[in-house]
Amino acid sequence: MKGIDATDRKIIKLLQKNGRMPNTEIAKHTEITETTVRYRLQRLIKEEYIEIAAIIDPVKLGNGVEGSIRIQADIKQMKPVTQALKQIPQLYYVARVSGKADFDTNFSVKDMLAARKLIDRINSIDGVTQTDMVTVMEYVKERYDYDW
Repeated sequence: MKGIDATDRKIIKLLQKNGRMPNTEIAKHTEITETTVRYRLQRLIKEEYIEIAAIIDPVKLGNGVEGSIRIQADIKQMKPVTQALKQIPQLYYVARVSGKADFDTNFSVKDMLAARKLIDRINSIDGVTQTDMVTVMEYVKERYDYDW
């Protein structure tokens, strides 16, 4: 793994602001050639420093309820619980965390009935001992161009 340098960081910051920025435009801002930009992007993607993805608006696509579920699990059942959570399509983010919960997840579903079915499904997983669901009422801040 080569790591990243200041030029790679500039490229990433530009893409955080506009993921569709053409390589020619990136080259102008970074003062390197378009070929070098293309090479660096391929490397950043291949080495999994970045991925280029479309960010959707779940509400516009028909999902009216978003939120998070914190999950506690039996320590002896972590592997099967992890595998079961990974299989639930409504969970688009699943992380093993420290603190009171063992997992933090984010979800998007059509309505509250679907949210109830989701929480029931998670609670039925062998090894899950407790869940805490929080639904989003309003996004106050949502950014993808944060500093690092």
